[in-house]
Amino acid sequence: MAKWIEAAAYSLAVHPDEELERRVDAVVDLIAWSQNADGYINSHYTVVAPEKRWENLRDRHELYCAGHLMEAAAAYFEATGKRKLLDTMCRYADYIASVFGTGKGKKRGYPGHEEIELALIKLYRVTGEKRYLDLSRYFIDERGRQPHYYDLEARLRGEKPEEFWAKSYEYNQSHLPVREQTEVVGHSVRAMYLYAGMTDVAIETGDKALISACRRLWKNLTRKRMHVTGGIGPVAANEGFTFDYDMPNEGAYLETCAAIGLVFWSHRMLHADFDGAYADVMERALYNGTISGVSRDGKRFFYGNPLSSYPGVDGNGRYVEKDYRYRRSEWFGCACCPPNIARMIAQFPGYLYSVDAGSVYVHLYSQGSAEVEVGGRMVTIDQKTEYPWDGRIVITVKPESTATWTLAVRIPGWCRSARMKVAGESVDTAAVTKKGYARVRRKWENGDKVELTLDMPAERIEAHPSVRQDCGMVALQRGPVVYCLEEADNGKDLSDVTLPRKAKLSVRRDAKILGGVPVVTAAARRRSKTGWEDALYRPAGSETEDAELKAVPYFLWGNRKPGEMTVWIREG
Repeated sequence: MAKWIEAAAYSLAVHPDEELERRVDAVVDLIAWSQNADGYINSHYTVVAPEKRWENLRDRHELYCAGHLMEAAAAYFEATGKRKLLDTMCRYADYIASVFGTGKGKKRGYPGHEEIELALIKLYRVTGEKRYLDLSRYFIDERGRQPHYYDLEARLRGEKPEEFWAKSYEYNQSHLPVREQTEVVGHSVRAMYLYAGMTDVAIETGDKALISACRRLWKNLTRKRMHVTGGIGPVAANEGFTFDYDMPNEGAYLETCAAIGLVFWSHRMLHADFDGAYADVMERALYNGTISGVSRDGKRFFYGNPLSSYPGVDGNGRYVEKDYRYRRSEWFGCACCPPNIARMIAQFPGYLYSVDAGSVYVHLYSQGSAEVEVGGRMVTIDQKTEYPWDGRIVITVKPESTATWTLAVRIPGWCRSARMKVAGESVDTAAVTKKGYARVRRKWENGDKVELTLDMPAERIEAHPSVRQDCGMVALQRGPVVYCLEEADNGKDLSDVTLPRKAKLSVRRDAKILGGVPVVTAAARRRSKTGWEDALYRPAGSETEDAELKAVPYFLWGNRKPGEMTVWIREG
């Protein structure tokens, strides 16, 4: 419900809809009506188990649910100016602050499923009330301290802490104080929300130790524990992380919500330090590991996003009935992913630009128009592009008055060659690029154009030698989009397809394939099945035959007749 309200708010901000707004208002009325006199809101603990309120922070989701309601309240207020939900959630936040903290008689607890940390920052930013920033900082600072709060509350419930079902507090990132953590561990969605909250607090308070911890964790994730699609959290057992360079394909978990969480964290790290490396990861997750979670018609969803799928094996790598094909579902018992996809897509415009003193940053490319304020003046920025299918981008700058400031245009990390013209004159992008952004400082006049061309050939991507699952294999990528093979285009036994090292990769559009998106093709080889009718094994030396490899964008897989799929292809 809260994520739906948030998604609706982002939609209403750019597409006013009276009927949608009325629906949201009706839900807001119910939320406000359900609020207890002390400010508490949670229907389960109000109606079903009132005596168990705040009894089990480790395993229950009271603070997590509160956080999502706070995010919804902030978004809806910003979109409509209506305060009812915002005021309701401020009362809830004030009540939570009266329960938790270091003061006498307060609980020294913190959420088992992080989320409220970043939500409180949103509440702080729309209200200006510092107590919400202080409460967020408390939850982050208290996490992992000794004596461990989850041990204490378990004993109060009559349980033995050592019998915790997850076996380790790494599961919820409370094994150490956050500033001492060096590896991304545990449940991947929890981790992303925690790190996003940590980054927010570090930005707002200037906490150097906290932002240093975020950078260490970022480095560990993006250099040792992230799939090529931006998917994270490879196993279902803990819905999260294992160890460095463990990148399974078939049966990989890679929850949709985890990739969405990575987008949220990347966006925040980008504002801690305007470095294109953060935008590169944000873009990778946006175009691959997140939107793969929803079908083309928007009606079916993936919870997990494996990089290989085979009949008889489900999304968790388990054997199931013979005719099974991994496919999207209409809904889930735990329906966190569908509304999370909705709110992420709805807030996509907010990822395109950022502004600081005297500069406008263009992080992502998408056709449309936006208004930003720089140096006290409003500037309209228009983009015309077919990105990510085409690397040509035209940015038209329309300031309300002529002024000097910097336009910082991102040169993606995947791009090997970029060309740029400003007001018709060529600019040496290498000379003006710093931390992934080509920075042009000039006196901007109405109608000035920036023409950017990013070369976008299809190319082979290989994994680190320690990624045992992908040794001797390559993935195909064009621009920010990762590709895959599907049975619908390449037939069965995709694992037997070999892409020769010298085979040329070609790009073409086919109106019959997924709406005419660019498809990557190449000459390939596969073993002949002649003579295998009565054999399971035989001496090596099978004849191979020509084949055409045809790859489609990974995020679009599973939208046709179910069958095999693979991202990683044997190279020979």
